[in-house]
Amino acid sequence: MKKRKYLSKKLKTIEVKKGKSILQLLEEMSKTGFQGRKLGEAVDVFEKMIRDKETTIFFGFAGSMSTTGQWKLVKWLMEKRYIDVLVPTGANISEDIQDTLHGYYQGHWLVNDEELWKLKIFRYYDVFTDGQKYRKMTDLIKKFALSLKENYPYSTREFCWLFGKFLAERKIDCLLATAYKKKVHVFCPALVDSEYGIALVLAKRNHKKHIILDQTKDFYEITLIGEKSKKTGAVFIGGGVPKDFIQMIAAEKGVIKGETLDYPHSFAIQITTDSPQWGGLSGATFEEAISWGKEARQGNNVQCYCDATIAFPLICHALADRVGDFKRKPPKFLEEIFDEPF
Repeated sequence: MKKRKYLSKKLKTIEVKKGKSILQLLEEMSKTGFQGRKLGEAVDVFEKMIRDKETTIFFGFAGSMSTTGQWKLVKWLMEKRYIDVLVPTGANISEDIQDTLHGYYQGHWLVNDEELWKLKIFRYYDVFTDGQKYRKMTDLIKKFALSLKENYPYSTREFCWLFGKFLAERKIDCLLATAYKKKVHVFCPALVDSEYGIALVLAKRNHKKHIILDQTKDFYEITLIGEKSKKTGAVFIGGGVPKDFIQMIAAEKGVIKGETLDYPHSFAIQITTDSPQWGGLSGATFEEAISWGKEARQGNNVQCYCDATIAFPLICHALADRVGDFKRKPPKFLEEIFDEPF
């Protein structure tokens, strides 16, 4: 009996077949082992999250992924309303704008970087962009900042919603414009760790316009969403601040409500290249997160250790085949939760 417990689910071999879809391949991979299995399982969990009518879906988008052609995958998820709350880095919601306005170029990681600096070309590993045009994107953010109220404490949700409106009115294709049009909440807790920080400093120094971003208001607003959600699910591309910000709403929900109960995420997916043994949150396992009440012990949790530029496009294309026609209705309270409606 003990032996049967461990030898009950037989692994299946992948065979090459012409015309096989990405979805079919990932379904077969889920029946294998190692990280290929985890990649296939991530599609299964994401589908369950999307189809669950009671779940609010949070999406953490870390690093500088927009420079590598990944941002339109997130745009597609928002257009389908497979995301309710987006938590990106400042890079990912500025460098998508750079892509739309000025573009990126395939380069090389072995290059004379001093020469690139003289030519005002910025490098992201093997991706190049025009540095002078990059500063035009900074000026666009500054122009928006100058339209804001002084001495008003903006949460980054408010800031991103207003900037999304500003961008949508100018027909600039990007994540914030899509979030504005599709009524997706966007929080960016490390917003100034990007071109936004430079733009806001320029607004203050050159135009005497001081814009206040209230991080306590930020956290209050996102925990309010968590508190009103019947269930929550989380998808993490990378880790960093976006991951912790989303994890904290589960861990602290009981504390904020004055209870000893936990309200862990019912679903969780992470694509990461960070390892757990260094003790950092980006690589921390979901098993570790259970000790904090962030993930449910019996939840649907999948971590895949893989480069997101490989894993994320495969997951999205598999979802397009499996649930691309599914009309998901996001939780209604999301449009009514804050004083200023969408």
